[in-house]
Amino acid sequence: MNDAVRVRFAPSPTGNLHIGGARTALFNWLFARHNGGSFILRIDDTDLARSTEESTRGILSALRWLGIDWDEGPVVDGPYGPYFQSQRLDIYKDMAQKLIDRGVAYYCYCTPEELAQRRKEAMASGKAPKYDGRCRELSLQERKRKEAEGCKPAIRLRIPDSGETVVHDLFRGNVAFSNDVLDDFIIIKSNGMPVYNFACVVDDALMRISHIIRAEEHLSNTPRQILVYQALGYQLPVFAHVSMILAPDRSKLSKRHGATSVEEFRDSGYLPGALINYLALLGWAPEGEEEIFSLPELVNQFTLERVGKTAAIYDIKKLTWMNGHYLNEEDLDRIVELVIPYFQRKYLISEDPSQEEMDYLRKVVEAVRTRVKTLAEVADAAEYFYVDDFSYDEKGVRKHFRKENAAEYLAKAREKLATLADFTLETTETAYRDLSEELGIKAGEIIHPTRLAISGRTMGPGLFDIMVILGKEKTLERMERAVQYIENLS
Repeated sequence: MNDAVRVRFAPSPTGNLHIGGARTALFNWLFARHNGGSFILRIDDTDLARSTEESTRGILSALRWLGIDWDEGPVVDGPYGPYFQSQRLDIYKDMAQKLIDRGVAYYCYCTPEELAQRRKEAMASGKAPKYDGRCRELSLQERKRKEAEGCKPAIRLRIPDSGETVVHDLFRGNVAFSNDVLDDFIIIKSNGMPVYNFACVVDDALMRISHIIRAEEHLSNTPRQILVYQALGYQLPVFAHVSMILAPDRSKLSKRHGATSVEEFRDSGYLPGALINYLALLGWAPEGEEEIFSLPELVNQFTLERVGKTAAIYDIKKLTWMNGHYLNEEDLDRIVELVIPYFQRKYLISEDPSQEEMDYLRKVVEAVRTRVKTLAEVADAAEYFYVDDFSYDEKGVRKHFRKENAAEYLAKAREKLATLADFTLETTETAYRDLSEELGIKAGEIIHPTRLAISGRTMGPGLFDIMVILGKEKTLERMERAVQYIENLS
C-alpha cells in the first residue's frame, strides 16, 4: 500500500446511493487502486433524525454490487476506526475542547430564536446576515449566569475578521473566499452533536486522508473546513472538486429525469459493469476513442489529470446502449443467474429451479438477449416461452394473418413439421425451404405468419430457434390455434 494516497467516501445514510455519490466513490476508488493507495469508507451519520440502518445497509450493498470494495470501514477492520461518525462523538468533543482551551473556539449561548431575529434585522438594514460575535468575549461569570438560566451553549470557531481563505483545488486552481462573510460558525451544536464541517475535518485528519475528491457542491464548505484544519494544526489534504452531473436540459438531476440511484438501476435490470463503465465516463476522459472498459482497465487508465472541469451530462440512452453491450458480452451463465428474479416475478418459475427449468431458461436467455438492453427486457422478451395465451401483434395480424392463403400456408407448414422425426434447427429450416419450393412462394410467406403464430410477435430470435426451444408439440399446438384464429377473421 502507498500510504501517501489515502482517500475516502463518506456518505450520509439518509436514503439510497445516488449516482452522483456512486461516481464520487468510484473516482476515489479508481484513484486509490491506480496509485496503490487505500480507499476508506466512512458513514457520516450524525444526522440522527434522518440516518437509518436500512440506508446504511443499502449503501454497503450498492457499493458491493458495483464491485467497489474498501480497505477500511464498516465490516472491515482498520487502525483509525470507528468508521461511523455517531460512534466518534467523544473524539469531536475532545477536539472542540482543545480549541476552546487554546482560545480559538468559544461557547455561544444565543438561542435559535435570537439568531433568527438578528438575521432578520441585519437583512432589513442591508447587512450580511452573519453572526455578530457577541459571545466571543463572555466572562466566566457571564457564562455561569447563562448556564444557571438553563442555556445550553453551542461551540463556535473564531474566524479572522479580515483577509481571505484560499482553496487550492486540483481542478479549479485557487478559489478565494473573504473571511468577513464566513462568520464564527458553529462546530458543536447545543445538543452536543458536531456539525458536518467540523466532524469531517476531524475524521479526515485523524484518518490521514491525503486527497479529498468530492462533488463540486462541497466547494463552498471547503473554506470553513480549511479554517478548522488550521485551528487544529493539521496539514491540509489535496482538494479536488468534481463537476456536477446535470440532466440533458442542463438542469439539476432529479427523479423527474428517471432513475437516479444505484438501487433503481440494479432493480431495473442494469449490469454493474455497465453502470461502472458509464459513471467513469461522466467527467473523466480516457485516452483514445474507446468507451468500453473493464474494471481493471479503468484502474489502469484512471488519473485525476484527465478529469474535466465542465459539468457531465446524464444520458440514459447511452447507459442503456452500454448495458446492452455488456448484456451480450457477459458470460451466459452469469446472465442466467442474474435474470432468475425477473423471470420468477413474471412467470411460474419455482423458487429453487430444477435442472430442467434451468436448462430451458438458459436456452431462452441465449435466444433473446441479443435484442434487448436490460435484464428486465430479457424477461419481457421471453414471454411467449412461458405463456401460451398471448395475444397477436395487431400490425402483424393485418400484415400476415389477413393475407390471402395465410391459413392454408400455415396449415400446410404445420403438416410438414408434424412429419419430422427429429425436431432440430436443420430439419425445421429444411422443411420450410422445401415447402416454399413446393408452393412456389418465397419462404417469408410462411416464416412470418409462423413467427406470429408461435410467439404473437413479428420480431425476435430466429424462427427455427424459437421452434426448437418450444419443442414440436407446443409449436404445432400454437400453429393450430393460429389457423383457427385466421379462419375466424373472415
